Amino acid sequence: MASGPQLGSAAPDFTLPGGVLSGETFERADYRLSSARGRSVVLAFYPGDNTSVCTKQLCSYSSGMEAFEGLDAGVWGISPQGVDSHESFARAFDLRMPLLADEGRETARAYGVSAPGIGVRRAVFLIGPDGVLRWKHVSLLGATFQSLTTLTDRLSGIKDA
Repeated sequence: MASGPQLGSAAPDFTLPGGVLSGETFERADYRLSSARGRSVVLAFYPGDNTSVCTKQLCSYSSGMEAFEGLDAGVWGISPQGVDSHESFARAFDLRMPLLADEGRETARAYGVSAPGIGVRRAVFLIGPDGVLRWKHVSLLGATFQSLTTLTDRLSGIKDA
């Protein structure tokens, strides 16, 4: 299994289709990591829409969007399901971050989190405003996730560096 990008190296760029819930509208767009330069990005890879741990994780991050925004950071959820699945997931739980569709798992492979059998490992990558990977956590089993507090603490370290 590939280990993915190393800390301190440039995060692999990608462009994925996705969308974000904005009021009543699910706004679809292509998301390119390099276009987010100038602010930090939290990439949250998760195995599947509408599964119990993924739902808890993304609801936690969504409810903490103000904390991320206060640190000038965006949060992007990435999983192998398509944009239609992401739209129903976002609407069901009022998720306020973009959900990106990595249906071929190319991005998951580039980040070393594609896994036979389960598809994608639960993982979080913190990308600095300069596009450099500053912190990562890849779960072996994926039954737990990195808390909002852990992520905001790590992000404030990036911002203060």
